[in-house]
Amino acid sequence: MPGLHLAGTRRVVLLGAHPDDIEIGAGGLLLGLAAANPGLRVHYVLLTGSPDRQAEARAAATAFLPGAELSFALHDLPDGRVPARWGDAKRIVDEAARTFPADLVVAPGTDDAHQDHRTLAELVTTSFRAAPVLHYEIPKWDGDLGRRNFYLPLSAERARRKVELLHSSFPSQKDRDWWDDEVFLGLARLRGMECRSRYAEAFRCEKAVIEL
Repeated sequence: MPGLHLAGTRRVVLLGAHPDDIEIGAGGLLLGLAAANPGLRVHYVLLTGSPDRQAEARAAATAFLPGAELSFALHDLPDGRVPARWGDAKRIVDEAARTFPADLVVAPGTDDAHQDHRTLAELVTTSFRAAPVLHYEIPKWDGDLGRRNFYLPLSAERARRKVELLHSSFPSQKDRDWWDDEVFLGLARLRGMECRSRYAEAFRCEKAVIEL
């Protein structure tokens, strides 16, 4: 299976509609990027979040990206109402693209059933044109998981470390009925099966440039 090599990545933009989106969808990727790329610079952008939830996101970024140089753009658009604040969301995404040229962009998917996730994903594709965009997936009640075309194999140790950090970084979510090891590791096991690994995270990349 051909691979996308991210060793040597220097500048990454992470975008989420809500605190914990990025880590649920790409926590294993974050751990791998931090381990493989000393001197990594990461710009972390959220559209929504109360002060307490934003504090969780800051702590999570530090835990998932040890040693990386982090900058944050954390906003408080109304949760569940991002489509109605399209202009504000567009400004946030455009500002991130303008001020932080990236080697890699990580964002939710355009096929995500949640309106906030989907709106953000659609804006990302219009603002970031000089870097590959990996669109992550988030398990949810809507049952919107589909086919993916990029996989990141995860060792059992890294998959479990991701789940451990999700629990410790986002204590506000622990009472949600879907927030548990079985959901996170179950999806990782299924995606791992699809790429002949024990565990994996899966992404979509709509456009990439081939370099010979």
